[in-house]
Amino acid sequence: MKKNHVYGIGNALVDMEFEVEPSYLEKMKVEKGLMTLVDQNRQSELLNHLEGITHSRSCGGSAANTIIAVSQFGAKSFYSCKVANDEVGEFYYKDLIGNGVSTNMGEKREEGVTGKCMVFVTPDADRTMNSFLGITETFSENELVESELTDSEWLYMEGYLVTSPTGKAAAIKARDIAQANGVKTALTFSDPGIVGFFKDGFKEMIGDKKLDLLFCNESEAMSYTDSDNVDEAATKLKKLAKSFAITLGPKGAIVFDGEREIEVETNTVSAVDTNGAGDLFAGAFLYGITNGLSYGEAGKLACRASSKLVTQFGARLKQEQVDDIKKELLS
Repeated sequence: MKKNHVYGIGNALVDMEFEVEPSYLEKMKVEKGLMTLVDQNRQSELLNHLEGITHSRSCGGSAANTIIAVSQFGAKSFYSCKVANDEVGEFYYKDLIGNGVSTNMGEKREEGVTGKCMVFVTPDADRTMNSFLGITETFSENELVESELTDSEWLYMEGYLVTSPTGKAAAIKARDIAQANGVKTALTFSDPGIVGFFKDGFKEMIGDKKLDLLFCNESEAMSYTDSDNVDEAATKLKKLAKSFAITLGPKGAIVFDGEREIEVETNTVSAVDTNGAGDLFAGAFLYGITNGLSYGEAGKLACRASSKLVTQFGARLKQEQVDDIKKELLS
């Protein structure tokens, strides 16, 4: 029996969410629907034009959202990341611990600036992100805790790490440790723009052996495999991973359990904010397959959770919402 169900590695960013009109994105020359890396000055410029607009704040980063969801659903999780010794870093640390996630971070942290992600939500429920990585850009092998990784059932790697040389190296090191110690490997592509620009880096992160599990949406799947449709992409992904889950937004998901493809339907809802939906899907799915559910059952649980999330603002469900979903589907 392993200590952790899932050991995650990824960026540590404090998410700040704003409701904006498309005209704001056009005026500020922000590319809609994608994640764009920016420096601190650019982020300050964007913030200065948002005075008076209410936003929420929570510890985030794609993999962090997933690992928190794993914990919320009732599995044991560990997250390796990097924040600074500033007020934002302290907020991040306390929020992570408060959500039941164990971490490599302690009371002593390096000088620097903790990363922040501005999430712009438009009336069509689309999310656009501008991220200043701050100290998380230097996430490296130093943040890995090998004893926790080898005592985990799964390693979950955030695709955004591909943008940082030290982050990518850490992911490759973690993958090698996992594969040498019988820990299953999972990767999320994270963002269509990142997949298209860093395809060679992803090939390095995946390595010569098949991943045990790959998470992506249909745009990412088609981008990575140079496919014209999701069915063609799914066929090609089988060469990269023993299993996968492709999210299809309001159309649900396609799950491949190693033997067959399973189409998973989702609830029809009125979406107001899609931020974090893919991250939550991965977290609920990982909880499911580490707690006795089949891939089809885990996909259904993950779709139900994500369909609930998009009806509200923010990248995270409340604990009582998670409990209700479990009671409804698993009782």
